[in-house]
Amino acid sequence: MAKQTKNTPAPTATPTPATRKLFGTDGVRGVANVPPMTPEMALRLGRAITHVARRGKKRQVRVVVGKDTRLSGYMLETALASGICAMGGRVMLSGPIPTPAVAQLTQSMRADAGIVISASHNPYDDNGIKVFGANGFKLPDADEAEIERLMESTELDEARVVGGEIGSAVKLDDARGRYVVFCKNTFPANLTLDGVKVVVDAAHGAAYRVAPAVFSELGASVTAFGVKPNGCNINRDAGALHPDHVKHEVLKRRAALGIALDGDADRVIMVDERGEVVDGDAIMALCALRMLRQERLPKRTLVATVMSNLGLERALKAHGGHVERTAVGDRYVVEAMRSGGYTFGGEQSGHLIFLDHATTGDGIVAALKVLAIMIEEGKPLSELAREAMQRVPQVLLNETFATRMPTEAMKKMTSEIGRVEKALGDRGRVLVRWSGTEPKLRVMVEGEDADQITTFAQEILGAARGDLAPAS
Repeated sequence: MAKQTKNTPAPTATPTPATRKLFGTDGVRGVANVPPMTPEMALRLGRAITHVARRGKKRQVRVVVGKDTRLSGYMLETALASGICAMGGRVMLSGPIPTPAVAQLTQSMRADAGIVISASHNPYDDNGIKVFGANGFKLPDADEAEIERLMESTELDEARVVGGEIGSAVKLDDARGRYVVFCKNTFPANLTLDGVKVVVDAAHGAAYRVAPAVFSELGASVTAFGVKPNGCNINRDAGALHPDHVKHEVLKRRAALGIALDGDADRVIMVDERGEVVDGDAIMALCALRMLRQERLPKRTLVATVMSNLGLERALKAHGGHVERTAVGDRYVVEAMRSGGYTFGGEQSGHLIFLDHATTGDGIVAALKVLAIMIEEGKPLSELAREAMQRVPQVLLNETFATRMPTEAMKKMTSEIGRVEKALGDRGRVLVRWSGTEPKLRVMVEGEDADQITTFAQEILGAARGDLAPAS
């Protein structure tokens, strides 16, 4: 739970982890073949998802199952498919494909659910399972809680099917092609990427084939790397978390920009022609400001999380726009967008959601949006990013403790936060929150003086140590 300060707007959508034991803020995740991320759990999860999806239906339930390139994906894919078939469902296997592709296929093929086997940006020995509803959106907390309840009950065992009612599995041979066409259709029909040099890093992940194809088929000259997955190298010194390789290649090849995706390609970090990183906040700023000018930003509002830089808020405000903040997690950004009638939002980490096109973060679609703006404006990415927003210095410190305590009960830390807030006034802000998956405290401070806010963050973390003992 986050400690909300007077300078940090309360999030509009708040996670409720107390109602769920298995699902976190982005599905189920853990070390592959170690509880809970075991084939036994995946089989029962597949059964529960199918049981929920078939309620009220007289026809066979259909479920799209996709994955990234992790070695453990084979194990979990087979287990999930077995569980779905055991409940009479029809499994449609897409093979390695981005998370947003599974969401899009689920919706376009009128499937009843979509499942992605991926741990996103995590190392290869982790894995995870994300679930989408028939509408292509991630399941709400209440539905995940119901699936967990079923997994722990005897209801699934009583609902077994036999004989000719047992399900089947098929391979979607054209899944990649369908998604490539979808991505290309989000790019303005009157534009091409002819002559544009692009560097793409697919992180040896789910987009290793589709990402280079999308950009090259639109006319770009593509240098692609991170496209040789071996099951164990996903995200290893590559992709959105490690953009240094992209920086080097952009400068070496004098490319217009670099595109660094994470393992499941639902997020993107870009690099401009000068080798400077352009993160999710900067991308949101330049896209949102253009949408404001074109009167295509509903209610003149962008949705972002509490982690987005204060400079993003100031940039939108200067042009008559507004930033609505949510709890951390792209699912909460999407929930706020849907409930508020907004169409654009995202996270600093590179999850960018364009609801006019997609139901979840899509790194390839986001990159195409930026490329379209560059071509239409006739400006390099460095200039567009610089004009869009001026970043306020921000520091983020993390520390793992032996246990966790509600932030409001941490008296020493609360007192220190109050002192820092008073010193910052309206020129900065403080956010302190626990990780959603482990007893790791995250302290974020923004302000005009980088050295000062670093000291402030260290002092807040020091006060937290007085409330809690660090992990040994």
